Amino acid sequence: MTSYVIEADGGSRGNPGPAGYGAVVRDAADGQVLAEAAEAIGVTTNNVAEYRGLIAGLRAVLDLAGEGASVAVRMDSKLVVEQMAGRWKIKNEGLRPLALEAGALARRLRITEWTWIPRHRNDHADRLANEAMDAAAQGLTWKAGGTAGASGTPGTSAPGGTRSADGTRSAGGTRSAGGARSAEGEPSTGGAPSASGSPGGAEQTDLLEVAAAVPPGSPAGDVSGPAASVAAAQQRATGQAKGTGWAPPTRVATSLLLLRHGETPLSAERRFSGLGDAELTANGLAQAAAAARRLSREPYQVDAVVCSPLKRARQTAEAVARSTGLDVDVDEDLRETDFGAWEGHTFTEIQRRWPAELASWLADPEAAPPGGESFAAVADRVRRAEERLVERYEGRTVVVVSHVTPIKTLLRLALMAPPEALYRMHLDLACLSLIEHYADGRSVVKSFNDTSHLR
Repeated sequence: MTSYVIEADGGSRGNPGPAGYGAVVRDAADGQVLAEAAEAIGVTTNNVAEYRGLIAGLRAVLDLAGEGASVAVRMDSKLVVEQMAGRWKIKNEGLRPLALEAGALARRLRITEWTWIPRHRNDHADRLANEAMDAAAQGLTWKAGGTAGASGTPGTSAPGGTRSADGTRSAGGTRSAGGARSAEGEPSTGGAPSASGSPGGAEQTDLLEVAAAVPPGSPAGDVSGPAASVAAAQQRATGQAKGTGWAPPTRVATSLLLLRHGETPLSAERRFSGLGDAELTANGLAQAAAAARRLSREPYQVDAVVCSPLKRARQTAEAVARSTGLDVDVDEDLRETDFGAWEGHTFTEIQRRWPAELASWLADPEAAPPGGESFAAVADRVRRAEERLVERYEGRTVVVVSHVTPIKTLLRLALMAPPEALYRMHLDLACLSLIEHYADGRSVVKSFNDTSHLR
């Protein structure tokens, strides 16, 4: 008796935003693709699109094999998998009708497993979802067999398609449908950044995408200062139409989740902490564990963990790696600024002992502390690290565990802000920020200084 595998995915560019789904039916014995379905479904959320992808896959199996067919369902949406398996409650009433519809279809089949898979193992369904969205962005309808027909206004529903496995591919781009996903229904709490245009997206309201007028704060590496938020994403001019939610097809976004390390004895005392290899305090270890728990759950689907070589960053990264089952890669260029003679001193001590040097350092990013490193030099190596990360982990989600200056620098570069912007940012210990990089050169800051996991 033939058994089947359904792989399904969905995504929304904006969450809610223009959305689509994709589904693939395979022969469980040899992996041959037997049917495909994809559709642009207008403006909705990631979770709705994911459920619609599952429903399309279930219908495709029924059309192909009839009632009682043996089916394994595999998706990279933990929310849909856990809810359909009955392990999570459905708290979002907007999803309940879709879950009921999917459940009714599933009962007509013999479901042997509901399995969560990593995003990279669901790339076929993800591609179909993106092809459907890309076609809709051009006013076309996704069709099986590599053609697209004219449709109405982008964002309206378009018929899905199925086909036999003839080796042909459908048209469209490869912009991601999936990254951070909604944590609705998960037994944990805590916010998560949206990932519109990247893997996933988040169906929640605790996003830190706000513009703020920020007074000058402490610019020093691991030194606390007046709290301030900056999260106004600034895009490069591309000539795209504005206000539609659609953009020309791009490649999948590479998501960098920037995690500052936890507390150390020096940060607890508000002292400059550069290349000195301080360890985390007990509180710092707890902060790292809290961040790790958050990153191991939906909506996050982490593909890699990369960190600074300094011990406080490595300890924080190791906590994340343990919780996600990943290894830690070390990148020397993600280390903190070398503060030279100022290492271990407070801002007040430096102001009293090196007033002229401090004034110069605060006024000019090219100026360095005595025996130390300038912010301009830090920016050069951080830019190199960023380029390596985006190239190596293209289309994936990477947790980057580093320090105040490198993280601020990455955010500044993404915003195309001047070097002086470093002095107007504040990052708390163990905070998360999110940058998404696109192959067409655009970078978008999606969240900034998010510490909801510490509350």
